[in-house]
Amino acid sequence: MKSRTQSLAIIGGGPAGLRAAEVAVKEGVDVTVYEFKRSVGRKFLIAGKSGLNLTNTAEPASFLKQYSGVNFPRQRWEEYLRAFDNQAIREWAAGLGVETFAASGGKVFPVTKKAAPLLRRWVLRLRELGVRFEVQHRWVGMRPLEKGWELDFDVLSNRVIRQHDAVVLAMGGASWPDTGSDGGWVEVFENLGVRIEPLVGANCGWESNWSPETLAEAEGQPLHHLRIRAGSHEEPGELMVTRYGFEGTPLYRLGPSLRRMNSPKLTIDFKPVFSIDRMVAKMESARRDFYREAQLRWKLPKAACAILKQVYGDFQDAESLAHAAKDCVIPLLSPRPVTEAISTAGGVSWSELDESLMIKKLPNIYCAGEMLDWEAPTGGYLMQGCFATGSIAGKAAAKSP
Repeated sequence: MKSRTQSLAIIGGGPAGLRAAEVAVKEGVDVTVYEFKRSVGRKFLIAGKSGLNLTNTAEPASFLKQYSGVNFPRQRWEEYLRAFDNQAIREWAAGLGVETFAASGGKVFPVTKKAAPLLRRWVLRLRELGVRFEVQHRWVGMRPLEKGWELDFDVLSNRVIRQHDAVVLAMGGASWPDTGSDGGWVEVFENLGVRIEPLVGANCGWESNWSPETLAEAEGQPLHHLRIRAGSHEEPGELMVTRYGFEGTPLYRLGPSLRRMNSPKLTIDFKPVFSIDRMVAKMESARRDFYREAQLRWKLPKAACAILKQVYGDFQDAESLAHAAKDCVIPLLSPRPVTEAISTAGGVSWSELDESLMIKKLPNIYCAGEMLDWEAPTGGYLMQGCFATGSIAGKAAAKSP
């Protein structure tokens, strides 16, 4: 199929950029992928170290609920996911000879759980389709031409200029900067007059002001079988007490709610399967040293007792301790630095983009992946969002006038 766009630049060799390249080259476009690092897919490989979570088997309505952002266009995002959904990504992997399976929580992995074999086959296919790769090219700016764009790259401290009819920008957020997604593109966009929502850490730990006494008892200890609330959003699961605060999947899911709070705080039910009446009954003969008795009778972990003691002090009766253990309010300070986060929130504002992910004031310039202002929890939703937006941007760029 002959496209009107003869030359397309994809800037960024992560999953969103590679997917955009794959879609576009099949439309008959001349595609070049520019990557800042010495090889593509570095964050893809790191994400796969503990098992490459490609997507999730959640039903469409549940799947869609996992995504958010500032002025988030939920209906439009639903269309993006429908165009390349969780079944499509599994079929895509199978087309590369990589079978997948669904694990607990609906998480979908390659059978081998490894990212490297899939990435190798993917890059080989792209090369066979005619995609060219230019590595160690850091994008630093661009200017409009009468037709198309002139792109500036820093290549080993030398300036290199390339011209293309259209561009897909897929340079990631600002998490894991060693992989190349360091957010350096933000200043370039702001100089071009494109509104950017600030990049902040998502899917990351949160800091709390632990006392030395709490750290001595709780640091490095897991807290299991919790109910954790931030505002009206509640999540079950476990947390790890760290030297700076907390880590854990429920906390990642609560991140958007926490960031909306002027004074962020968690409310933890340490014993969700116990009622207060049952807890008090189990303590009927206790008259002193209630934390010690709670460890024995309620199986309340030492770490939980240390946190409760820091927040509330000592208790003179079992009922007061039971109420606190069921509704412990813990002030938080801030999320961990964005460089430590699994992903980022913020990015190119939705008000700057049309439905095809083209920047309205920059004709034939498209964005995909984490550069856009969306976030999602871990569990396969991040990768699916990158593939879906890469598909949309790649197809639209291939058909640009």
